[in-house]
Amino acid sequence: MSANRSLDLADLHPEPISQFERWFAEAHEGGAFEPEAMALATASAEGAPSARMVLNKGFDEHGFVFYTNYASRKGDELEANPRAALLFHWPELGRQVRIEGPVSRVSRADTEAYAHSRSRASQLSALASPQSRPVDSREWLEQRVAELAREHEGAELPTKDVWGGYRLAPEAWEFWQHRPDRLHDRFAYRREPGGGWRIERLGP
Repeated sequence: MSANRSLDLADLHPEPISQFERWFAEAHEGGAFEPEAMALATASAEGAPSARMVLNKGFDEHGFVFYTNYASRKGDELEANPRAALLFHWPELGRQVRIEGPVSRVSRADTEAYAHSRSRASQLSALASPQSRPVDSREWLEQRVAELAREHEGAELPTKDVWGGYRLAPEAWEFWQHRPDRLHDRFAYRREPGGGWRIERLGP
């Protein structure tokens, strides 16, 4: 698939989630590296921003889900300022998707179900890591993983109370298609007062 293909209003689905589903499928089909990877931007109560890459673990008409330690920096910021922005970037297709909206925690049942679907090694890493907090060394982390593996050998691993999921409910979307000479195609979806979506072309 060409990274220089055009994007016109007639190409867009009136519902942004359906447009995203189309592009997400094409990212997979087009060989994009880690199509689920997304930049997550949060901000402190004072408005100081921070960003990092996380993995999208599911999306539907209700929003996009990701998992983390609630005591991490992103968790602290989302508790103080429960809004965020996501960015998907698929350079192989010359595409970006920006999504903004409020964030809330998923249910504990959903968190437990996802946690137990992960590999045992990933569960042990999440259990061992004091995410975003200082640690003495790599060796300390590896020793902690080994200790937990012995402690829970042959048993289901627990999920820490401070670890779980968030869901971002989109209020604004932007679909960006690369074009030559920096004359890119950009379209924004904005919520209408009645609940529908307004689509506008933006200047690159």
